[in-house]
Amino acid sequence: MKTEVPSIEARDLGKSFRSGVNAVSGLDLAVPAGSVFGLIGRNGAGKTTTMRLLMGLLHPDTGRCRVLGEDLRIAAPPTRARVAYVSQEQQLPPWKTLEELALWSASLHPRWDEKLARELAGRFQLPWDCPMGALSGGEHRKASVLLGFASRPEVLLLDEPAAGLDPVARRLLVETIIDQLGEGGEMTVLFSTHLLEDIERVADHVGILERGRMLVSERVEDLQSRYQRLQIIFDDGEVPTDFRLPGTLRMSREGAVVTAVVESGGGLIVESLRNRPGLRVREFPLALQDVFLELLEHGATNNNPVTKP
Repeated sequence: MKTEVPSIEARDLGKSFRSGVNAVSGLDLAVPAGSVFGLIGRNGAGKTTTMRLLMGLLHPDTGRCRVLGEDLRIAAPPTRARVAYVSQEQQLPPWKTLEELALWSASLHPRWDEKLARELAGRFQLPWDCPMGALSGGEHRKASVLLGFASRPEVLLLDEPAAGLDPVARRLLVETIIDQLGEGGEMTVLFSTHLLEDIERVADHVGILERGRMLVSERVEDLQSRYQRLQIIFDDGEVPTDFRLPGTLRMSREGAVVTAVVESGGGLIVESLRNRPGLRVREFPLALQDVFLELLEHGATNNNPVTKP
C-alpha cells in the first residue's frame, strides 16, 4: 500500500533569472512515495525550471526542495544513483551507441536492468549498435526514456517525455510508460506534460502550475469529481436577474437556460436546485482538460490555491 510520505517535496521554492523572468515563485509541492504525479501548465508556467531545481541543476533563490529527503545539489553519489531524470532538452552524445550509453548508465545506477533496456529497445525499434547521431529526434526521446526506466530508480523525473513525437509514437511511448509504472513497485514518478490525456491515463495525482505557483494539487479523481457542468432550464422562460450559484467558476445565460461550471460541493448545489419549483437541472461531468482550462481561465488569480494530499 502506498504511503503518504513525500519522496519529492518543495517549500516556498523560488527562482528568477537575469532576464527578469520570475519562473518559480513560492512553490509548494509534495509527491507521495510510490505515486505518479503529473505536473501540468501552459508554456512558461515553470514546469522545466521546477524539475531542474529538484535535480539540483539550479540554485533556488528562496525556499528549499528535497528528493528522497536530500538536496540533490549536495547529495552523495549513492543518493543520486537512486534518482533518474529525463530532461526535455536532453541531447544524447551523437558519437555513442545505445549500447555504450547503457554501459555508462549501468556504471551510475547499481540497479541497472540490462534485460529491460534491451526489451524497450526492441519495443521502440531502436538499434543497439547505431550512433545516436544517425537517429531522429523522436528516437532520441525514446532512448532517453529507455535509459531512465532501465536504471530502476526509486524516483524518476520525466520532463515532457512525449514532446516532439508524432501521435503514433506518442501513444507507443505513453503505453510503455503505463506498462512500466504498473511493474515499478514503489517507484515515484514526477512527469510534466501539456497533453492532458496523458495525465488521465498515467497519473494518480496532478498539480497545475500557473506563473510559477501551484494553483491546484490533488488526486486526479478528486479533482475531476469536484467540478461539474450544470444546465438549469427555467420552465417559465425567464432567468431571474438575481439568480446566482455558489462555487461558480463560469456562468452564462441564453434565453431560459443557464449553463454553469461549479464546484460540486458534494451534490448540495444540485439538491437545492432540484427542490426549487419551476426549473430543471442537468448534470455533466468534466474531463480533466475541461477542469484545467476552467481553472486557468477563472482561477489563475485565486490567492488561495487548492492543495490536498
